[in-house]
Amino acid sequence: MKRIMKHRIALCYDSSQFPVVTPVRAPRPYPPRATPHLPMSQVMPTPAAELPPRLPTGAASPLRTGLSQPVTAVRKPVIWAVGISKLGELYRDIVPDYAAQAEVQIIDKGYETVIDALERLPAGSVDGIVAAGSNGAFLRERLALPVVLVKVTGFDVMHALARARRALPPPSPASRIALVSYARPAPEFERFKSAFHLDVAQHAYFDRHDAEDLVHRLRDEGTEVIVGPGLVTELAERAGLTGVFLYSQDSVRAAFDTALEVARFGRIEAQRRERLDTVLRHLHEGVAAVDLNGRIEAINASMAGMLGVSVADALGRPLDAIAPALDISRTLERASAELEAIVSMAGKTWVINRIPLLDQGTLTGALLTCQDSQSFARVDRSLRSRHRPRHLVARYRLDDLIGDSDAMTQVRALARRYARTDATVLVHGESGTGKELLAQGIHNASRRRDYPFVAINCAAFPETLLESELFGYEDGAFSGARRGGKAGLFETAHNGTIFLDEIGEMPMPLQTRLLRVLQEREVLRLGATEPVPCDVRVIAATHRDLRQRVAAGWFREDLYYRLNILRMVLPPLRERMDDLPRLTPLFLERALARAGARMSVEALQASLLPLLAMYHWPGNVRELENLLERIAVVCADVVDAREISRARLVEIAPELGAMTDRMDGPLPPDVSKTNNGREMDARAPRTDGVTGPGIEATLPAPLTGRARRAAEELARIHATLAACNGDRSAACEALGISRSTLWRKLRDTVGG
Repeated sequence: MKRIMKHRIALCYDSSQFPVVTPVRAPRPYPPRATPHLPMSQVMPTPAAELPPRLPTGAASPLRTGLSQPVTAVRKPVIWAVGISKLGELYRDIVPDYAAQAEVQIIDKGYETVIDALERLPAGSVDGIVAAGSNGAFLRERLALPVVLVKVTGFDVMHALARARRALPPPSPASRIALVSYARPAPEFERFKSAFHLDVAQHAYFDRHDAEDLVHRLRDEGTEVIVGPGLVTELAERAGLTGVFLYSQDSVRAAFDTALEVARFGRIEAQRRERLDTVLRHLHEGVAAVDLNGRIEAINASMAGMLGVSVADALGRPLDAIAPALDISRTLERASAELEAIVSMAGKTWVINRIPLLDQGTLTGALLTCQDSQSFARVDRSLRSRHRPRHLVARYRLDDLIGDSDAMTQVRALARRYARTDATVLVHGESGTGKELLAQGIHNASRRRDYPFVAINCAAFPETLLESELFGYEDGAFSGARRGGKAGLFETAHNGTIFLDEIGEMPMPLQTRLLRVLQEREVLRLGATEPVPCDVRVIAATHRDLRQRVAAGWFREDLYYRLNILRMVLPPLRERMDDLPRLTPLFLERALARAGARMSVEALQASLLPLLAMYHWPGNVRELENLLERIAVVCADVVDAREISRARLVEIAPELGAMTDRMDGPLPPDVSKTNNGREMDARAPRTDGVTGPGIEATLPAPLTGRARRAAEELARIHATLAACNGDRSAACEALGISRSTLWRKLRDTVGG
């Protein structure tokens, strides 16, 4: 080393002292990753001499797999070792040692040739580049790939000095050795030279032409040995001088190790990026990310389709230039999120979320998500149809309206016709005729069958409670309100049907709100300021004459006309007594099964029908079902129905005896039915030999006109009172009249 320091030596090498990893540069991004890639021979029509064949490593070529496909652990990193002349020879000595870790290809070219070759390859085919000197600096400034520079160490410098001294002829002075650095002289070497009193001058070059001029000038000045990078030493030898190559195997190995580590981290990042890209591709929601200038950095196909552009055309363009309605400048200025904003664009309504992107607390851009408002409606319908509570499901169908009479046949036919539309239906019928069953049947026959059926009795709630049940309320709307508010029944029935039973009992203030719902198809919750759109079909039912209530000022006339679009009337049971033989065994069989009775349904029916046919059924089908339930429970222990006498049946159901009390004698045992439950046909043929006149003699003189109707009504009232054990409130509810009306009818009868 002392011998070296005694001479004046010029050394040429790259001025940096440690390996440098070049980060990915945004100004020149690689093109989007493509699908199946072709072999290198098909995408690079350059001569074979221009790019030497890669060294065999036993691994499948990674160039056939693009970054658009998932990165797997099987594929080895692909490293290009770019070096000219001496550096390339050094690569060839080292590359076999890395065959198991990477697929290394030596590229004995530089500058634009390497860039052109990379651009012909599918993006992602190369994971990193190892280069040195001006060639490496050139590539580092122009490529988006990681470029690892081969850097010299202090030991490289000492070994190079020793080789340069040995290469200098003995008579030549040390001043015949020159040092040339790339870009700028090395300040570290200047300090080293000053500390050891070395008379070594440094020179710098910037490109190939500058290096050629410098070498020729040094030759003319008498320099005999030049130590430096491959380009300089090659030029020196061409000029007749001695060139000493600066880089060592240790430096190249360090660069390769760094390149492999960079490739490993790049592979991990590629996997994460690929997973994110896959997620974005499969999102129906539009997603776009912008930088601080509002330019699109990433966008999925859904968002590009919403904007009417391709993904490639959208990248790099300002978002507000493509879609001014999606302006994201406020989010970039304030770094605050804006969620669920409503924007109209391209004739559609969109739900927009604008979210700032922060990196360790620093704003780096913003994320925009965009979704068609119709998709929310579809999801809402799907959730409502799949997760309906059991009480929101219509159980009955129109075929469950039992009866073969002309009246019931017409009801079912008209109901099926009404089910094809969404118009409001008003059902009239006495209590117990099956108004809700009819409403459920219409719902199940309509296009709304897969959505909720909500029923409410308007007479069962006080006014304030009925209002909150129907229309819902916001959080804090009143004292005791549920936290977070509550959706009303109209919202619950969205896309389905709401059944308003006893609509005639609705208080006047609520009638006004109901009218607005029917007109505007939107609901305003209690305490809310914004109405909620609601698509609901309304079926209303009542046992009252709404026209009379309108005339009396108890029902809004405009609401009546809004409800009375499609009108249906359910006949009472007394007007379809022909259906009694079908209804009785059906209800009787169910009642006997629930009671655990073993008697024959047919036998009990034969004993019951004569009595049932004489009754006027003020409670209609519901009363029939309940009465048969009572008989089944009381007679559950009887095995033979013939053991149950008519007197026993009347004892169990005293209301059935009200009509028989009008007759002087007992009913014939085989009476099967009456004419609409009003009077017996005494001339009907008998099968037991008893003639018509014989029966006629047992009947009282028939009543006619108002007297007959009054007598029937009185009999019905007394029968109902008997069935209710004298409870007038229960009797009023069964008859559908008020207590004052009941008192008046009984008083008038007694007074008459």
